[in-house]
Amino acid sequence: MKTFPWGEAMEFGFGILRLSPDQFWKMTPRELQAAFSASTNSARTSLPIQRSGLAHLMEKFPDKESEND
Repeated sequence: MKTFPWGEAMEFGFGILRLSPDQFWKMTPRELQAAFSASTNSARTSLPIQRSGLAHLMEKFPDKESEND
């Protein structure tokens, strides 16, 4: 039976998630696993925005306020 990898868990919790000791020790191992999975999966699956997507966002959220505001 493998023991729980507390060293790696603490490195991830304190170093990557920047949790306080109190926050870390209140998490369950399942919650920590979910945070780990979310952080590693999103980094692998996120793609850069395409030009059309950027144009859409720039139109929807312009830097300057309109004259009517």
